[in-house]
Amino acid sequence: MEDNRQKLLQSQIHDWLLKNKDSGTRLLQKLVQADSTQANEKGAQGIVIEALHEIGLRVDIWEQDGDELVQHPYFVSPRTEFKESPNVVGVKKGTGGGRSLILNGHIDVVPAGDFEQWEHHPFSGKVVEGKLYGRGATDMKGGNVSLLLALSALQQLDIQLKGDIIFQSVIEEESGGSGTLATILRGYKADAAIIPEPTNMRIFPKQQGSMWFRIHVKGRAAHGGTRYEGVSAIEKALLVVEYINKLEKKRNERITDPLYSKVPIPIPINLGKIEGGNWPSSVPDHVKLEGRMGVSPEETMEEAKLEMESWIAKLQEVDPWFAEHPVVIEWFGARWVPGAINLEHELMNKLITNYQQIQGETPIVEASPWGTDGGLLTKVGETPTIVFGPGVTEKAHHPNEYIELEKVFEAAEIIALTAIDWCGLH
Repeated sequence: MEDNRQKLLQSQIHDWLLKNKDSGTRLLQKLVQADSTQANEKGAQGIVIEALHEIGLRVDIWEQDGDELVQHPYFVSPRTEFKESPNVVGVKKGTGGGRSLILNGHIDVVPAGDFEQWEHHPFSGKVVEGKLYGRGATDMKGGNVSLLLALSALQQLDIQLKGDIIFQSVIEEESGGSGTLATILRGYKADAAIIPEPTNMRIFPKQQGSMWFRIHVKGRAAHGGTRYEGVSAIEKALLVVEYINKLEKKRNERITDPLYSKVPIPIPINLGKIEGGNWPSSVPDHVKLEGRMGVSPEETMEEAKLEMESWIAKLQEVDPWFAEHPVVIEWFGARWVPGAINLEHELMNKLITNYQQIQGETPIVEASPWGTDGGLLTKVGETPTIVFGPGVTEKAHHPNEYIELEKVFEAAEIIALTAIDWCGLH
């Protein structure tokens, strides 16, 4: 009897999604056409709010602020004022007695960059041969639409669940997650969560964390014609770069988790910016390096910081110059908290089962190569989180970003069925 009921629900949801492909595609187009780079999120959030009202959910809209948020140890953002940048939450109330589920997606997108590198305008939402193009299509408005379609199907088919479903459209994920942190501080927690980041339909039970750092390397200025009287900070910085590469190698040799077997460098240390010198005919006396340090799900951010700082403190063993002119390291800017869910967690089992049912194959289960808001949900919100979504991993933040529309609807079907299994049918 239970199997027959499950098959009936699956058939109903599948048919509903087929009938609503055009409207789902139009919704994604509208979202992609709404430029929601940082501080411009209001227009895209307005589209989400309208969709949530049409579904019939209880909607909560607010602009995050307050000392509790800004002074929180995990708050990160280049701004402290969020006027015209609302967070949006929609709640599908359950009948009671079931488990709750958060469906979390970020509405903010990274800048489009050089428009000339785009085949189509980055905010066109143009559809070509089953792919929808535009900034945010894959990271992660396509995933957000999968969530909205799943909720619409459940609501319009009058599928009542015991547990609550909490849909979240948050700002600031690309800057470190203050939007999701704000939802947690507002009281939104659940028994588990799904984030549809662009995973190529793979399932990520673990997410790498990361932190930005800045390193100052000192030299001694001199005239370029007598450079031997000075000490080049650029040359000393090259030693620092080589030394940091050794730390990266050491840290990654410790990673034996098979979920990272296909990731060449599970927790990279990337040096992404270098500045130094002020005149071609002068020996530079200062170089600034900035980078990103990956953090394993098995360590805390504080442990990772300590290892980097201790490693840098030993530079004097490489070159005596650093004994009297120590390198200074500081932590600044964005950071993403690492997160993990037990591989035997029931939500994992249900998601895998429904994936197999819909896709007809076993899903790939791996660790995420980048950070997400899942770490905040898991560690701060005490909400175990899985990352699974329809977007194309390789196209996130790239020119000509796109998503395969078919995957948006497949993910919606899998998530809808998983929500039924997790929250419980009334």
